[in-house]
Amino acid sequence: MKRRIWNRIRLEFGLWSLAAPPGIVVLVVVILIRITGGMQSWEWMFLDTMLSLRPVEKLDERIVIVGIDEKDIEWVKQYPVPDEKIAELLIKLETYKPLAIGLDIFKNVPVEPGSKKLAQVLHSNSNLIGIEKILPPEEILPPQSLPAERVGFADLRIDKDSKNRRYLLYTKSPKKINETKKSLALQLVTKYLESKGIKLENVKDDPNTIFTPNFGGYVGVDDGGLSILINFRNSEQPFNVVTLPDVLNNKVDAELLRDRIVLVGNRNTSTGDIFYTSALPNLKLKGQIYGIDYHAHVISQILSTVIDGRPMLSSWEDIGEYTWILVWGFLPMIIGRLTQSVWKNLLYVGVAAFCLFSCGYVMLWVWGVWIPVAPNLLILAVNGLGLSAFAFYQHDKFLRSQINERQNTIQHTFTVIHNGPLQTLAYGLKHLRAKDIPYEQLVGQFEKLDREIRELGEFLKLEALTTEESLRLGSGLILELKRPLHDLLYEVYSSTLERKDFEYFQTLKVKIRNFDPIDDKYLSIEYKRGICLFLEEALCNVGKHAQGVKRVQASGVYSANKYNLSVKDNGWGIKSKVENKGTKHFKMLAKQLGGEFRRESLSPRGTICELSWTPMK
Repeated sequence: MKRRIWNRIRLEFGLWSLAAPPGIVVLVVVILIRITGGMQSWEWMFLDTMLSLRPVEKLDERIVIVGIDEKDIEWVKQYPVPDEKIAELLIKLETYKPLAIGLDIFKNVPVEPGSKKLAQVLHSNSNLIGIEKILPPEEILPPQSLPAERVGFADLRIDKDSKNRRYLLYTKSPKKINETKKSLALQLVTKYLESKGIKLENVKDDPNTIFTPNFGGYVGVDDGGLSILINFRNSEQPFNVVTLPDVLNNKVDAELLRDRIVLVGNRNTSTGDIFYTSALPNLKLKGQIYGIDYHAHVISQILSTVIDGRPMLSSWEDIGEYTWILVWGFLPMIIGRLTQSVWKNLLYVGVAAFCLFSCGYVMLWVWGVWIPVAPNLLILAVNGLGLSAFAFYQHDKFLRSQINERQNTIQHTFTVIHNGPLQTLAYGLKHLRAKDIPYEQLVGQFEKLDREIRELGEFLKLEALTTEESLRLGSGLILELKRPLHDLLYEVYSSTLERKDFEYFQTLKVKIRNFDPIDDKYLSIEYKRGICLFLEEALCNVGKHAQGVKRVQASGVYSANKYNLSVKDNGWGIKSKVENKGTKHFKMLAKQLGGEFRRESLSPRGTICELSWTPMK
């Protein structure tokens, strides 16, 4: 039992040592590609796809956008919209008592008429937050009349695929290292929460939500401050949007704006305040979002996290991510081993890929955790297809090995029967026809035949059920083929010549044997089996056909890097030119060994049967 278990373990280890290295190489290569940033675009694509597939979310009533579009510009009849109209809008909005107003329009340059009026409104309205641009390549100053504590920067980070997924909450001032700058969204959220009596906890308390250089699928991206990954609100209308004329003409319900965060800014393509995203499927402009909407999504994200418990987007630490990748890297190899079928392997790899994507989707939707999907899918695809190709190869190889094994089994069984029971049968039939031995002796011969057949049957059954490498000779002797070849040849020689069922063995006067030892590590068990059977067959032929034989010589001589195994006798020689089955088999054996086989008569009398090969081949 223990031997069977160890044999199974060795077999399994051998199979894994053959099949696993290609899969491990693929796994290592994919990890290296990810570490160097080669998987970023794929991981971004899957992130956007999973975000866009989330269920539709309800409208966030806490945020209202006053969007200035093309129709508003036509109504004002001036572009940019003059400061006078902006001042009127801000004054009007203040009457609705919003908790905070964000002016997402750069006002570093006056747009007459009304610049003085706007400056006065900006200075006096304590709920108002203006914007500036602080990051290179172009910096834009805030309005001079606006106090520094009521200014937020509007800079947005862009990924290499030109899409926006990150939002910088605060950073150090490029001009004053000791000064911290806050974003427009953070300024508005802080005002809103303070008015509600809620203290905004330090976001650094949860390091998994802080954007780091290797956050999620990002590699080596440093925003130079505190950033978050945007958890867009998935809705065709995530926020209430009103127009400039509607507010100025009192067409907006007061309750819509009361206690809200109001964002004022451009929602038209002519200003160029357009950004790109694939995370929102229902955008009016396919794949494009207005800058003011972008800020609104961030504000909604933070408020929903603090008040509603909606998760911020987070990621695992590197060790967690790469452990996850390793697990999925070995999965297709395990699937290939368990299924052992091409089509089942493809099916289960496909199911695994679906489960992987579903797992990534659920983790992102329910818990807001961005886990690696793209590298795992790539490994599943490559290893799945590779293992399928390997399975095709193994299947074909298995069929060919089955055919070869059957042919070898048939040949081996024939040889064992031929050199054993058939010889006993031939001996009995010969004397039965000649009637030259007593009846009791003849019966004994056939009883011997019965025993040999039964013993042979039991041996063949045992051989089929065990992994032990053995050979049963016609004499009944069982040889362990792992022994050195020259020892086996001595055993074959001695056991065969002791047989009593070959009449010409009885006339032998001289028996010569010599088998040189050789390094047989290059010989497989099957080759050793064939060589032993060759020697047995050659000796049996002497006993059956070498009429008048007095002398037999069996030798194995290693010379000139060649091993010559031969059997010579001094009988009357070969009478038939017909090539029997044994001769054909040993010619094939010689070809497999890369050697030669010959069987011919000698002059003036005798026969030689010789098999030669180069041991190192």
